[in-house]
Amino acid sequence: MSNMRVELIRATEKPEQIAALGARLCYSGLPFDELSARVDAESDGFLMEVIQSGHLSILEHASFTFYIEGASRVLLLQITRHRIASFSVQSQRYVSKEKGFDYVIPPSIAALGDGAAAEYKAQMKTIHGWYVGWQERLSKSGETKNEDARFVLPGACETRMIVTMNARELLHFFSLRCCARAQWEIRAVADQMLKAVYRQSPAMFQKAGPPCIAGHCSEGKRSCGKTETIRRHIMEIKGEKHAVWEK
Repeated sequence: MSNMRVELIRATEKPEQIAALGARLCYSGLPFDELSARVDAESDGFLMEVIQSGHLSILEHASFTFYIEGASRVLLLQITRHRIASFSVQSQRYVSKEKGFDYVIPPSIAALGDGAAAEYKAQMKTIHGWYVGWQERLSKSGETKNEDARFVLPGACETRMIVTMNARELLHFFSLRCCARAQWEIRAVADQMLKAVYRQSPAMFQKAGPPCIAGHCSEGKRSCGKTETIRRHIMEIKGEKHAVWEK
């Protein structure tokens, strides 16, 4: 069984400055070198004002790449719904699981006690037996050995991936996946991604998170009703003592 790991491995150099430069360029007739020097000397306040105004296309100039491991194939199905992103995922066709596979145990099952966890682990062991059995029966089929044997592997089977999103898509991603109503695993991934990019670019992600942290819940009647708890949680992720909506 795996522990989840989310790591920011690459990011656009000086992402806030390139976004601010894009914003200034739209409304200025200054020569590029002079405009660039002006942006370098500016504070983060300008970028935050631009973001607040809704001019978000400038954020697409900055991209962030993450390495994720120990997440389930269930997580993979959810995160790839975010189509303005790039994904490289470990293949179950070329990477054999004949020696066993790591898997995720949902907290709700673990919370049922040791007996439930043991039952779940036994089921994973049984599934692995099915997988190996099909590999053996398909051994003369070349790539089909793994390609078709993998059909019996569970959604719990762990995977690893590299994910790249631009800053604008990340804001959208955080607005959906940091919400308390998001599924627990992708919420955990989103929280770690937010923590990483906020350290890299605080002005760009100052108000990142679910809609309720700076306004009203967008879930309507399906609201979790825990707005203050969510606000404190996002503040803790960012390491803030005072929320931006209080400033």
